[in-house]
Amino acid sequence: MGKPVKMKNITVSVGDSVYHRARLRAAEQRTSVSAIVRKHLEEIAAEETEHESLRRQETEMLQQIAQRRTGFSASQRSSRDELHDRHAFS
Repeated sequence: MGKPVKMKNITVSVGDSVYHRARLRAAEQRTSVSAIVRKHLEEIAAEETEHESLRRQETEMLQQIAQRRTGFSASQRSSRDELHDRHAFS
């Protein structure tokens, strides 16, 4: 078995009608209000934040740029005559 997950307790205040309806829904699902709230919070926490999304997109873009590089170096450059096609008139 894996290492036990340390749980944090939180307190949430809701109105009476919300509390009673939540208890009814929990009973219908044979669970607790806490379990429903926990599941919802876990789903929210699992979603990618805007910062994480931008960081991932940046990383992907940099990888694409790196893959497209041709390995150009100054020693591979064309001569001046080749560049201007000057020997075509000779």
